[in-house]
Amino acid sequence: MRFLLRFASLVALVAATIAGTLDSIQSVAASAVVMTPMQDALQDLSPSALTTLQSAVSYYIHPSLYNQVIEWVMSQPAFAVLLTISLLLWMIAYKKPPASGRFAA
Repeated sequence: MRFLLRFASLVALVAATIAGTLDSIQSVAASAVVMTPMQDALQDLSPSALTTLQSAVSYYIHPSLYNQVIEWVMSQPAFAVLLTISLLLWMIAYKKPPASGRFAA
């Protein structure tokens, strides 16, 4: 389980790096700061992903959660959302080192 969480964290980190790189290239080309919202990035990835996400959150969790939380998250920059997801997954999968030390018998 820990391996899968670490792998998902790595995938989210790679996606965040790609999203940040694309935003920086677009910013240099436009001579202005460009930050792609998560909603636009998800829409580019899969056109039906937003409706699927909305119906899943409304059905399984609570209908008002989508309006209050998910829409706010979707308006944030894609690289920041993906970095946060990567950090949270890494923190969940973190294994605390033993208290006795490395060379304890």
